[in-house]
Formats: sequence, structure tokens, C-alpha cells
Amino acid sequence: MSNKTLIAYYSRSGENYMNGSVTWLPVGNTKLAAEILKEILGADIFQIRPVREYSENYYKCIDEAKQDLYRNRRPEIVKGPRRPEDYSTIYLGYPNYWGTIPMPVATFLETYDLAGKVIKPFCTHEGSGMGRSEADIRKLCPDSIVMPGLALRGGSAPREISAIQDWVEEAISEFAGQKAAAI
Repeated sequence: MSNKTLIAYYSRSGENYMNGSVTWLPVGNTKLAAEILKEILGADIFQIRPVREYSENYYKCIDEAKQDLYRNRRPEIVKGPRRPEDYSTIYLGYPNYWGTIPMPVATFLETYDLAGKVIKPFCTHEGSGMGRSEADIRKLCPDSIVMPGLALRGGSAPREISAIQDWVEEAISEFAGQKAAAI
């Protein structure tokens, strides 16, 4: 396995809840955070996109996402990265939907064999933090190493360059410490 890094993220533009109200976003907050990570890491980047997008209308979108979650539905996604086995580390980005990952992200995690890979989750939210997403990722990827995630308030995600940089550096040193302890 190589030491290559992939940033895989799900984000949506259109109406979003941000700073206490519904507003139109031409680019989703998670995408903005993923692009900051790409600049910091110089990593490959891949957007997780469902074949059938959720509605651009915020209230319809959250209802569709809720139905997918409650029915444990896995929406079909557009073809993923060409060779995911080439990556040893995956930064996984998503907005917090109903306290966890959006179901297109679950589809991504279940589609590819991520055994032995390091997964570093990051999410955007408007007050609910990581929710139970880290635990849910661990359930979906029991043979992966899921590192502590980074929760970014969606409305401030584009300005969180230093917080993202600090998290990247902390995750690198923490993982190095775990590897040394295992030897």
C-alpha cells in the first residue's frame, strides 16, 4: 500500500441552513473545507455525488435525507476514484445530516474495501458537531483506523484554515504515536 492521501467528500450547494437561517450557497461548505485540505495536503480529491441529487430546496433535502437514514437506504453514487486501493489515508468530509453521515457517504464507505486504511473524518454543521458520525464510520469500516474527526461550523468553514491545519498536524502526530506504541 502506498502513502497516498485522498480527500473524499460529500457536499451540496443550493439552499442550506447557515447562521440561523436558510440561505443560498453556490458552493457547499464541506466542499470549501475539502478544497482547503487539498491546498494544505496536496492530496487527490474526489467528490462523492449521488446519481440522484437531493433537492436544492433545503426543507425537501432534509426530508429526503431523513427518509434515506431511517430506511437505511444507500443511494447510488457516481463512479468513485479510479483506484481507491492506492490510498493509505482518506480524509472523509460531509455535512452532519441528522446526527451522522449522509447516506451517499455510507454508500461510498461500503462500496470500496477500506480495510487497513486510515480514515480522518471532517464535517460541517450548524451546532451539532460530529454527532455520532465517527462511531457510524467505525461500524461501516471495522477494519479501518478511524481517527478523531474535525467538526467545523458550516458558516465559518471557509475561514477555518488554521483550525484545519492544526487538525492535520495533530492527526499526523497522533497516528505516528499509535504506530510506535503498536511496535
